[in-house]
Amino acid sequence: MHGRILLVFGTRPEAIKMLPVVKALRARRSLHTVVATTGQHRQMLDQVFGAFGERPDIDLDLMSAGQTLTDITVRVLARMGEVFDAEKPDLVLVHGDTTTAMAAALAAFYARIPVGHVEAGLRSHDIARPWPEEYNRVSIDAVADFLFAPTEVSAENLRRESPRERTIAITGNTGIDALLYMAERVDASTLAELPVQLSPGRKLVLVTGHRRESFGGGFDRICDGIARIAARDDVEIIYPVHLNPQVKDVVTQRLGGGLGNVHLIPPVDYVQMVALMKRADVILTDSGGIQEEGPALGKPVLVMREVTERPEALATGVVSLVGTDPVLMAGEVFRLLDDPDYYAGRARSVFPYGDGTAATQIADIIEAYARTKRAA
Repeated sequence: MHGRILLVFGTRPEAIKMLPVVKALRARRSLHTVVATTGQHRQMLDQVFGAFGERPDIDLDLMSAGQTLTDITVRVLARMGEVFDAEKPDLVLVHGDTTTAMAAALAAFYARIPVGHVEAGLRSHDIARPWPEEYNRVSIDAVADFLFAPTEVSAENLRRESPRERTIAITGNTGIDALLYMAERVDASTLAELPVQLSPGRKLVLVTGHRRESFGGGFDRICDGIARIAARDDVEIIYPVHLNPQVKDVVTQRLGGGLGNVHLIPPVDYVQMVALMKRADVILTDSGGIQEEGPALGKPVLVMREVTERPEALATGVVSLVGTDPVLMAGEVFRLLDDPDYYAGRARSVFPYGDGTAATQIADIIEAYARTKRAA
C-alpha cells in the first residue's frame, strides 16, 4: 500500500461513523483519500455530509425504489470494479454491517486489494438476528486485513475466529467521535427547526425503528407498545419514521391518528437527532448506533431487539433489551418514569466505546503502514 485510500459507504449510519475518519485521513498529506458513496440512504446521506461540511468524491447513485438486498449486492459488486480500475486504491475502507459494506469488501477481495473494516468484530452470534447485518459483518471480517475493533470484546471475537496474520487494533468507536463533535454544536434552537413543538412539561420518549427483522408482526407489536406508552398524559413521544415502506406504512396506519401526544415526523438530520437524544428522557430504539450514543449522553436506552452485538452497552446497565413485546416495552418505560432511583441508576454517562479519538487512531495506523510500504 502506498497511500491511496478509498472509503466506500452508502447509509446514514455509515456516513456518521465514517466522516470523522474521512476528516482524519484528509488531514494526512501523505495519504490520498477518496470517498465513494452508493446512495443506499439517498436523502438522509446527503444531510449527514452537509452536517460535517464534507461531500463525496464519487457518487455512484446505485439505488432504486423497491430494491432488494440482491439488487444492492449485484450493483455494488459491478460498479466497484469500475471504481477500482479508475482510482487504483491501495486500501479499501468500509464500515460496519451494511450490504453496501459487505459488497464493497467482497469486490475489493476479488480485486486483491487490502480491506480495512471500521467497527470490526461485533457479534450477536445469531446469523438471523440482526438480519442480514450479522452475516455482513462476519463476511467482511473474514476478508479484511485491517480490523479496527471498538472494544476488547470485539477484538477477542476476531482473534477466536481466524488465526491468519492481520492487523487487529482496539480504537474505540468512531460514532462517539461524531457524537461528541456534534453534541457541542447543538442547542435548543436546533429543536425549534422540527415540524412539531415539544412540550416542556412532559417527559420525552424518543423512538427510532427500522430493522428488517421486525418487518411485519414486529412493527405491529412495536406500535402496540408505543400506544400503551401514549396512554399516559405526562408523556410525549416523537418518532422520526424511516422511509422504507415496510416501516412507514405500518407505523403511519397504526399510529397516525387519534394519539395527540405521538408525533410521527419525517427522518431528521443528524444534527437534529443528536439534539433529540440530548432532550429525551428515555430512548426506545432498534438502532445499533444509538446503543453506543445513548450511554455517552447519559440516557436510558431500551432496545427493541431480542439480541444485541453490543454486550458492552448492556454491561453498563444504561442499555437493556425489551424486544418487541408491547407489555415489556411499556412496563420498562413506566418504571423509568415513575421510579426516580431506578432512573438515576440508568441515566448515567458511560463510555464503553471509547473517548472520541478512534478516527485519529485509525488514521495513524493507516499512515504508518503506508509509510512502511513506501520504504520497502
